[in-house]
Amino acid sequence: MSSTLLRVSPSELKIPYEVKRQRSCCMQLINKTDKYVAFKVKTTNPRKYSVRHTCGILLPRSSCSVTVTMQAPKEIQLDYHCKDKFLVQSAVARDGATMRDFVPELFTRAPGRLIEEFKLRVVYVAANPPSPVPEEAEEEDVPSASEAMGCEAKITSAFDAASKLRYIDRSGAKLSCAEGASVVSTLVGDKVHKVDENHKLGQDMELLREARSSQQGFSVMFVLFVFMSSVFIGHLMKHIKV
Repeated sequence: MSSTLLRVSPSELKIPYEVKRQRSCCMQLINKTDKYVAFKVKTTNPRKYSVRHTCGILLPRSSCSVTVTMQAPKEIQLDYHCKDKFLVQSAVARDGATMRDFVPELFTRAPGRLIEEFKLRVVYVAANPPSPVPEEAEEEDVPSASEAMGCEAKITSAFDAASKLRYIDRSGAKLSCAEGASVVSTLVGDKVHKVDENHKLGQDMELLREARSSQQGFSVMFVLFVFMSSVFIGHLMKHIKV
C-alpha cells in the first residue's frame, strides 16, 4: 500500500555483516504533506538493534534521518540470511505539535484516525566484498598500439645502424624488439671503445711530442757546451804560448 503521509527510503535496510564489529545504516523519512506528522520506528529484534530517533514529529514538507545500528555479531553467517524487520508507523498530529504532544494514543486506531505503516526488511551484505577481477587480467598481455610503434621504431633504428656497420647480413631478416635493442647496445659499446682508443692515442702523441722537444733541448745544450769548451781551450792555449 502506498503511503500518503511519509516517504521512506530505502525500501530495505542493507547492513554490512562483520564479526565482532558494529555496523550501521540509515533510513530517510520525508513528510509529503502540509500537516504535522508523528512517526514511530519498531523492530522485531530490539535486543539486536539500536535505533536513534525511534519517534518524533515532522514538520510539513520536512525530513529526518533515522540511524539503525546492529550489535557486533559473534559468529560468521555464510548465507547472510536475515529474518529481522522494521516497522515505521506514521499518524497526523495537530498543527504546531511538539514532542510534548507525542503520546501513545496517536497510534491507537480509532474511527477517523489515519495510521500508516511501512515495513522494511533487513538485508545483510558483505562488509568487504572482493573486487571483481577484470577480464583483461586473465588474458595474455597484449602490447598497445603505442608500444608496438615504439618497438618498430627501435627495430628500424637498429636495422639502419647495423646495416651501416655490417652487423647483420643483407637478407633483411626481421629482428625482435629485444634483438634490436641488443644491436643498438653493441653499437654504442663499440663507439665508446673507439672514443677511448682515440683518447689514448692522443695522450701517446702528446708524450711523444714532449720527448722530442726534450731531445732537441738536449742537443742544443750539448752543442753550446762544446762551443764554450772550445773557446775556453783556445783562450787558454793563447796564454800558454805567450
